[in-house]
Amino acid sequence: MSSAKSLLIRQARVILPNGEFMIGDVLTQSGKIVEVASEISNATPTQEIDAQGLTLLPGVIDPQVHFREPGLEYKEDLFTASCACARGGVTSFLEMPNTRPLTTSQSALDDKLERAANKCLVNYGFFIGATGDNLTELVSAQPTPGIKIFMGSMHGQLLVDQETVLEQIFAHGSRLIAVHAEDQARINQRRQEFAGIHDPAIHSQIQDNQAALNATQLALKLSKKYQRRLHILHMSTAEEAELLREDKPSWVTAEVTPQHLLLNTSAYQTIGTFAQMNPPLRSPHDNEVLWQALRDGVIDFIATDHAPHTLEEKGQTYPNTPSGMPGVETSLPLMLTSAMAGKCTVAQVVNWMSKAVATAYGIPNKGEITPGYDADLVLVDLNTYKPVKREEVLSKCGWNSFEGWNLTGWPVTTIVGGEIVYDQGKVNTEIRGQALTFLS
Repeated sequence: MSSAKSLLIRQARVILPNGEFMIGDVLTQSGKIVEVASEISNATPTQEIDAQGLTLLPGVIDPQVHFREPGLEYKEDLFTASCACARGGVTSFLEMPNTRPLTTSQSALDDKLERAANKCLVNYGFFIGATGDNLTELVSAQPTPGIKIFMGSMHGQLLVDQETVLEQIFAHGSRLIAVHAEDQARINQRRQEFAGIHDPAIHSQIQDNQAALNATQLALKLSKKYQRRLHILHMSTAEEAELLREDKPSWVTAEVTPQHLLLNTSAYQTIGTFAQMNPPLRSPHDNEVLWQALRDGVIDFIATDHAPHTLEEKGQTYPNTPSGMPGVETSLPLMLTSAMAGKCTVAQVVNWMSKAVATAYGIPNKGEITPGYDADLVLVDLNTYKPVKREEVLSKCGWNSFEGWNLTGWPVTTIVGGEIVYDQGKVNTEIRGQALTFLS
């Protein structure tokens, strides 16, 4: 991208770092925000946007996605996924290691970074995946936001469910460990108990609240023993939220997905396998406890766990259907619609989807609209409601679990590094994001 370009956004409703709003102008140059003021009159920008009536937010940082490249590009790839990000106001993402080959070595990490540099319209980072025997790589691989451990809901090398192996990982090195916390032994046992049932709703009973709680308790125990930086991915249960409310060391963080806040087990009746994910959807009570934990700061931020599968795969009969749903295109409108409905404030959404993520992962100069910060921004329309439509989905999978939901806060313009990557429904496929850096 051209380093000399400048962009002036005029008369937007700008959210400031203190959470307050100001009607004003924002000037970016060479990929950075250089001025925020009620009026900027002395600039001669390369490009100008009339943002009257629109709200300017920091770009979303989605800290948990599965973009399927390499090896599973028939579901999604880095180009299609980053187009979907641009449409959803997601300007940076952190991607998970369960691709083919697995991202469990420096060479596999380097390969992903090279692919992303060539294909990604937004900024990117990639987790290193833990196996039972790659401890050296887990300590040394660079650059990465952290180590991903699948304690359950996985098979093959990436399943790390033995406490002795987990303890070795927690005991060595200092970088962040992010856990998919489900108890695989309990899941295996309950799969046998419920074998032969083809209603996808049984998924939430097989991988029940107790399976999630068991694994989160173990991860917390090991984190406390070694004072090791721990992040709990896609927390889904009231029990886990209450556990952290009682006992959350300063070095522990947690996230929740929009679907675990807004969908529950009733969704199986209406959308069937499109509601199937890991960890599964829970009860309305879990929804409410998770919301309260998020508002109270027990849960720190939002992630989508964007995990697309083809319509053909989702059309099979449970348990042959894969778990996961896409999310990057709808996460910001879903959360802003919740804010408009009084569940939270827009300032809280910005913190949960931008600033708190940057802080947790040590990503410098992102998550605020302030001079010196990167010009990763999104203009949203909070005055108009539009439904989620399948034909507008940019993710390669071509569907969304929130189809038909009437949402506000849809991105009108998405800006990455001072460049307009999405505007009025059109993606600029010439833009390329940059590799994220992580301060230890």
